Amino acid sequence: MTDIGEIIKALNDFGRFQHWLVLMITVASPFAGFHMFSQLFMVIPVSHHCNTTWLDTIHLNLTEEEKLNLTIPRNPDGTLEQCLMYTPVETSLETILHSGLNSTEKCQDGWVYPSKPKPSLVTQFSLVCDRKDLIDISQSIFMSGLLVGAMVLGPLSDWYGRRPIALLSLFFEGVSGVAVAFAPSFYLYCGLRFLLGAALSGITISSTALCTEWVGIAYRPHTIITGHVSFALGQMILAGLAYGLRDWRHLQIAGSAPIFVFFFYIWLLPESARWLVMKGKIGEAKKLLQKAASVNKRTIPPKLLEQLKPEQKSNSSTILDLVRNSQLAKMTLVISLIWFVNSLAYYGLSLNVGSFGLNIYLTQVIFGAVEIPARILSVFLMQRLGRKKCQSLCLLLGGTFSLLIIAVPKDLPVVITMLAVFGKFTMAGSFSTSYVYSAELFPTIIRLDSEYVR
Repeated sequence: MTDIGEIIKALNDFGRFQHWLVLMITVASPFAGFHMFSQLFMVIPVSHHCNTTWLDTIHLNLTEEEKLNLTIPRNPDGTLEQCLMYTPVETSLETILHSGLNSTEKCQDGWVYPSKPKPSLVTQFSLVCDRKDLIDISQSIFMSGLLVGAMVLGPLSDWYGRRPIALLSLFFEGVSGVAVAFAPSFYLYCGLRFLLGAALSGITISSTALCTEWVGIAYRPHTIITGHVSFALGQMILAGLAYGLRDWRHLQIAGSAPIFVFFFYIWLLPESARWLVMKGKIGEAKKLLQKAASVNKRTIPPKLLEQLKPEQKSNSSTILDLVRNSQLAKMTLVISLIWFVNSLAYYGLSLNVGSFGLNIYLTQVIFGAVEIPARILSVFLMQRLGRKKCQSLCLLLGGTFSLLIIAVPKDLPVVITMLAVFGKFTMAGSFSTSYVYSAELFPTIIRLDSEYVR
């Protein structure tokens, strides 16, 4: 019986066919980087204070500054209190000036934004004061979408094929991304962001599986890293779009609508020959393999194709084998902890890009740019040092830089940002190593069942 890997080697491990496949996936990857962090530029803090139009009902001839002095408390530095107002009264100006307004309460009639900023999530849905926590909640809902998408669309990719799930996820990424811009309420916005997160997981998992199953083992790290570099470019593009488009709806449309251009992939994107063989669709697999060989200008020996048979999959091999076997259980625990630490540090730095004291747009560009050499360097480090040493080195340095940020005073934003950049650099390298390390460490038959729960 011929192994599918032998045929892929015969048609060229990484020929023109694979180049075009990786290119198609790579071109669509920056949108994932955009959507992953786009909300950061929709919730930039703006100056605000309570709406105190109640004073207008008394019909006093006052200037705007005098109205604010009578209705809004002042902070010790002289600025207006953002979340408190003097309790409204129904009386004359003489009585107010004589007795004063000393009792305060929370804003009752919304907020006013004196600087008249471009529409953002903050101004659109009043995400200030007591409602400020909704920003973090919406981001958590989006991350929950990523989790659910991985748990649902991942197995569907294994059952129904990489190609249909990749195309379906790409469709939902475009639809939900554009729909977010027209959300009339904050709760609908969160729901659409949840769907967007699920779609991102679907396209990432299915496209990664599709690419890695078409190339030789030696080229799998390069294929994975190429997608990661494209993801980093998306982060840089986000900064540029956000700087030019301050209206959050325009920004969301600009980063989502171009996805519809890729719908022509329905005619070009191939299925995974390895998946077809695994499912017993030998005829389809042979036609696809011959097409790939033709594009690569290679000829597959007829004997190899004739001996191609469905891969036997043991019925006893399930995800439970990850904990039944002591060695696999140990590896699963260690890898799971590495993924947890990677995600915590990487997203902890990335989602706080506006908290380091420097311009958020410039910092975002640097954060995206620094990932490119980090991802590429990880390939060479893995080849030179091995997966284990590369992973350990990146985690050690990333954790050290992240902890040092806490010790630096807030009045040194340049130092804080530099440490954050170094931390992002090392954690990005660690992330890429984790993808390759996990794919190679677990037995293939177990990985096919369990890769989507990571």
